[in-house]
Amino acid sequence: MTRPPVRPDHDATTLDGGELHKFIFQGLPVRGMLVRLTGAWQQMLAAREGSGAYPAPVRRLLGEMSAAATLMQANIKFNGALILQMQGDGPLQLAVAEVQPDLALRSTAQVVGEVADQAQLHELLNIHGKGRCAITLDPLDRKPGQQPYQGVVPLSLQDDQGRTRPMRQLSEVLEHYMLQSEQLETCLVLAADDTVAAGLLIQRLPTEGGVQSPRKGDTDDLDEHYRRIAMLAATLKPEELLGLDTETLLRRLFWEEDLRRFEPLTGELGPRFACTCSRTRVGRMLVGLGRDEVDSVVAERGSVEVGCEFCGNRYEFDAIDVTELFLAGSGLTGASPTMQ
Repeated sequence: MTRPPVRPDHDATTLDGGELHKFIFQGLPVRGMLVRLTGAWQQMLAAREGSGAYPAPVRRLLGEMSAAATLMQANIKFNGALILQMQGDGPLQLAVAEVQPDLALRSTAQVVGEVADQAQLHELLNIHGKGRCAITLDPLDRKPGQQPYQGVVPLSLQDDQGRTRPMRQLSEVLEHYMLQSEQLETCLVLAADDTVAAGLLIQRLPTEGGVQSPRKGDTDDLDEHYRRIAMLAATLKPEELLGLDTETLLRRLFWEEDLRRFEPLTGELGPRFACTCSRTRVGRMLVGLGRDEVDSVVAERGSVEVGCEFCGNRYEFDAIDVTELFLAGSGLTGASPTMQ
């Protein structure tokens, strides 16, 4: 399917954010999800244009991260932010995708060096073996003193002989993470271009203590069913994942399987770009820095300008604004934008 180009004068806020499809394989402990980020992904890229577009390999990775984080959030139904973060020792210093419980998402990256045109994951983040992937779950109802849960995996694997090799795809990293942290076998297929970021997740569900499967058979039989479905999913090519509509894609992959599909999540219920930054949050961050530091910036530059790395919005505070902040800000705490 050929996707229409996005015109430069198109109002991105009118675009559909994306769609999320959930399905199960009847009688088998296997579930699946498919996400397509369209307007949401285009808006995230457009928000970056004011400060310079990311290199193509970074855009591709950030799109895959956005799709993967959406799938992971929808999979666990967590009441809080799921933050997928990649950090390493290559030209891409940091990449972050954050998804809220209502599937509002945002992403950003920090590039500190030259990125080759065809750079792969290990060339972006893991040149000297120090790359890490972290998945953080930050609850909305966090209690005082409670810390977010975080799981971290390296971007390299060790074989039985102790030899280390870098993982070359984000899907491999996240499959390894889910097997290690959740003991769930997972197959992920991810792809992104400048129009669509998409992902397919197939996961083997535990049967211990659950409802008995209508299909009779032992564990080996159920394992074989999962392996068959995962192998079918792994045949999906990036151009098919990005270019085919959901109906066509699922029919091509699983035409022999008994699929039960649920109502897709779209529009206000589906994935969409939204940033949580605000002038109030930035004001809290400035108060957290302290009056002396903020006043020194105002004295040097005439004002403090703060930019949000996720959406590109900029907030300016002059001397009067700063005085009002500190007069009214005795109970304010820090936030996350960066001061320019």
